[in-house]
Amino acid sequence: MTGMGSAFRVLVTAAAALLAVTAPAPAALARPEPKAPGEFVALRSVDPTIIQEMRYPTAHTFMGVPVDGYREPLCILTRPAARALHRAQTRLLRRGYSLKVYDCYRPQRAVDHFVRWAKDLDDQTMKGEFYPRVDKSRLFADGYIAEKSGHSRGSTVDLTLVKLPAAPAGPDDPGRWNVPCYAPQNERFPDSSVDMGTGFDCFDTLAHTDDPRVQGARRANRQFLKRTLTEAGFVNLAEEWWHYTLRAEPFPDTYFDFPVARRSVVGH
Repeated sequence: MTGMGSAFRVLVTAAAALLAVTAPAPAALARPEPKAPGEFVALRSVDPTIIQEMRYPTAHTFMGVPVDGYREPLCILTRPAARALHRAQTRLLRRGYSLKVYDCYRPQRAVDHFVRWAKDLDDQTMKGEFYPRVDKSRLFADGYIAEKSGHSRGSTVDLTLVKLPAAPAGPDDPGRWNVPCYAPQNERFPDSSVDMGTGFDCFDTLAHTDDPRVQGARRANRQFLKRTLTEAGFVNLAEEWWHYTLRAEPFPDTYFDFPVARRSVVGH
């Protein structure tokens, strides 16, 4: 009996060792989402009067789907950029205008989403509105899509002007999403902004801030926006009338990836 008991104990020990080797490891703990550094704030906490029409949490984007990393329709910026917008807004309100932001801080995962979409040449869902005259295969070469964006540094903002009192932006009608972004304002996607000659995110040379074909009130509106933002410390990207970066941005070489959500800036 003693010999059989010893053999049994050996078998049990061996089986336990085998189970320890072959049993699946516990599931890895989910990595916590990164949070914004303390220098980032929700724009609304600095200036609640600036209108926010955040496009990328919605399907009305040049990809036709909400963008990765946008959990809420919220403008997040570095504190210096938010304060500079507040200074610009204060001047504009005296003249009967308001700023309206379309996009602010943009996580790197959103930029990665843009890149994946741009490489999928079969996906032309929103071509009719956002890039009707541009071959999708040219989006990288022509500079419309890149693997890094100044927005991810937190001090770049896409914005426009609204004449007060602000008119409603109009119903989000998917039936008008295929009207070219450079069509007359009353034909393209309804927007409460002044007429800038093209809509936001228009992949076309007509969106260049100083394109000579844009004249009259449209050109004056672009120059008014540019002058106001320049005086507040921003620099315009010449290829996009809506794109401005704070000249003295605090993170000129850092690209962040925390999600666009209130929890990212709680307590800031």
